[in-house]
Amino acid sequence: MHARILIRKNLVLLLLALSLGGTSWAQSAPDRCKEFLEYGLPSERGALLCRSGYALAHDEERKAPSWVAQRMTPDRLVSRVQRSNRFVPDPDLPRGKRAELEDYRGSGYDRGHMAPAADMRWSAQAMEESFYLSNMAPQVGPGMNRGIWSDIESTIRQWVARRGELFIYTGPIFESTSLSKIGPNQVAVPTHFYKIVFDPVRVETIAFVVPNSPHPNRKIEEFITSVRDIEQRTGLDFLNRISPAVQSLIEEAVASALW
Repeated sequence: MHARILIRKNLVLLLLALSLGGTSWAQSAPDRCKEFLEYGLPSERGALLCRSGYALAHDEERKAPSWVAQRMTPDRLVSRVQRSNRFVPDPDLPRGKRAELEDYRGSGYDRGHMAPAADMRWSAQAMEESFYLSNMAPQVGPGMNRGIWSDIESTIRQWVARRGELFIYTGPIFESTSLSKIGPNQVAVPTHFYKIVFDPVRVETIAFVVPNSPHPNRKIEEFITSVRDIEQRTGLDFLNRISPAVQSLIEEAVASALW
């Protein structure tokens, strides 16, 4: 049994190595984005924004990111700066097409980070950029942003410390035909949030979808799903620089337990 598993794993690794060729985005994406998009561009819709610690595609209609991509390594777990809490509108987006501070004020929703501030303690610039509102979406606070979502984020950092380099994709899901909106700029409130983690060494994925509501006394493993499920709910295409055979294998899998 162990020999068969090892052979299968080695075959997957070989296919993964052979599948990473040049694609159109590789020539067009800014250099600052390339480390986060090594395994594919989830979509070409929206404004592509490249930061020190993440890349994202911004949806100007919903005033929120469609996806945020990170590459986390053990080196980036080193704490060199403190959390800033300096939320600001994204300076690279024009007024009217971005969220503003007044949109969240009095809304009852947290400014929910997609790329977590706690992942950015390695750099003052990365920390500052993590507080751009383009990296946020309206998120229920108690039991969600300050509960189960925070638990998922901290668990992923533990995986980075143990496993090494991981690629993380995060974003909102909008499944209602009549979305709630907040503020003068009508920032759309997601119905759910997703998070995908890809281990390029072990060629494994684990994915979560969490409803945007309180979840007291629930465990994060209750929200495990497949990458394919998230793709069907968002219209995005993750890990698309990997060969279709390997992509299907890892995207259809549902982790039976936490890593």
